[in-house]
Amino acid sequence: MRSDDTGAIDTLLGARLAELRTEHGYSLGQLADRSGVSRSTLSRAERAEISPTASLLNRLCAVYGRTMSQLLSEVEAEPAPVLRAAGQPVWQDQASGFVRRSVSPPHPALRGELVEARLSPGADIAYDRPPVTGLEQHIWVLEGALDVTEQDTAHHLGPGDCLRMRVWGPTRFRCAADEGVRYLLAVVRP
Repeated sequence: MRSDDTGAIDTLLGARLAELRTEHGYSLGQLADRSGVSRSTLSRAERAEISPTASLLNRLCAVYGRTMSQLLSEVEAEPAPVLRAAGQPVWQDQASGFVRRSVSPPHPALRGELVEARLSPGADIAYDRPPVTGLEQHIWVLEGALDVTEQDTAHHLGPGDCLRMRVWGPTRFRCAADEGVRYLLAVVRP
């Protein structure tokens, strides 16, 4: 993704985060208490002074009861029934080395979505809570290797392996391959 595209998404995302906070009637302090994210980081994200990380977005999604894809879809144009590869929205967390392509973005009439995810070598992302409690996820490794921890259970996945789970607590995704990992994430809202 080009840097000007990233900046545009960050600006739209910041505005949407500010709208959600207002819709829920939270002050920055109240949102900081609920999410565990500092007031200054929240303020900077809302003003698009920083590009929010996957971990930060996950914490906010947990407060607002949304998946990350739902939140990102709210700032992207509504997808057509057929979404060509060149038109699939891409979002990148440069701090963690996480890149997500929304292959089949969320739609109000559907509960499922598909995300192509890539983690660079050494990438390690921990989520302290699910964005939506009981979220169903299917993780299919296409290339490389991925270590996934759900609560206290660790799974090592290689090419072709698929992990099916409902997310009730903390999760962690770690690239376990020198060349990075590419996987498909199917998400189904409860």
